[in-house]
Amino acid sequence: MGFFTKTAPPQMAVEPIKAAVGSSYNGINSYISWSGSFKREQAIQIPTISRARDLIVSLISGLPFEEFMLTWDETEGEYEETMIPGETWMSRPDPRVTRQFILAWTADDLLFTGKAHWVVTSRSSSTGFPLSFQWIPSADVTMPNMPGPQYWSAPTELEFNGMPLDPKDVITFLSPIQSWLSMGARAIEISNRLDNAAMRFASNEITAGYLQQTPGSEPMDGDDLSNLVSGWSAARQRNAIAALNSSVTWHEFNSDPSKLQLVEARKHQMTELANLCNVPQVLVGADAGTGMTYTNVQESQRALYLSAKQYIECISQTLSMDNVLPRGRFCRLNVSDYLEETPDISSVDMPDMSITETAS
Repeated sequence: MGFFTKTAPPQMAVEPIKAAVGSSYNGINSYISWSGSFKREQAIQIPTISRARDLIVSLISGLPFEEFMLTWDETEGEYEETMIPGETWMSRPDPRVTRQFILAWTADDLLFTGKAHWVVTSRSSSTGFPLSFQWIPSADVTMPNMPGPQYWSAPTELEFNGMPLDPKDVITFLSPIQSWLSMGARAIEISNRLDNAAMRFASNEITAGYLQQTPGSEPMDGDDLSNLVSGWSAARQRNAIAALNSSVTWHEFNSDPSKLQLVEARKHQMTELANLCNVPQVLVGADAGTGMTYTNVQESQRALYLSAKQYIECISQTLSMDNVLPRGRFCRLNVSDYLEETPDISSVDMPDMSITETAS
């Protein structure tokens, strides 16, 4: 064999790609124009919602894709699912980021906004089917003919930051249920108000109260009283010891978080938010009403799968439609490993997390 003998390059399974029309215009790749949802930022600061989001998203984002083909079995008289090699995009839909990343933020959008969007960035030159995608934030995408919060069908009009997109080049995922931000607007607002109340109590160096002039002292106008209160409050942040003359007395308010039932209200709201997010209360730290045992933990692991199942099916079925895969083929996020690897902790002594009341 000669030193300069040419060898034929190996045959690749990937067909030549062709950039999808509209994949690089309208500021999609100008990340400085991307923005999030203010309502989501408010909601995600609530620990219960943050915990529920992370549980569901971490489950979904770790699942691999598998592709199947339907074949008719004459003997059995029914369709059979035959597993086949997956499309090139199934290992990494967006070549620039991990599969976990794009699935995580797709699930996040489904949870909070009820929809998610992937832009087709490349297509097969021979079949026209997508070869790669790019996730774009749902908060920046509007559907003028379906403003939401309920969505009735695949969108025929799409805009990204006010600029039109071709719906043929966008894969739109529609959640089977309404979003957390629309269904849980009231519950989220109540939780935020309770957190604000807790923050006010936490910022007070001493018990809340009021200053009152003593009888016979020189009267003070509104400005003098405001200055007195401001000075008193500022001094308490620097020093716990105070001194008052005979003209002013300090009175404590006969109220605290326990008397206002703020603690009980926040515990109740944790349960309400767990119900909103469809996750077991024990997994988000809410009061489940019973002791925490290993049986409950194992059941909660499977209950978490049921919480995520509707979003898993949404992603799988959307990516199995005829604009993504040839007819007769479909893909599925494989959950078998998660269900089989549910930890067996029956031999582990779990603490009793039940809440007991003590007599005062």
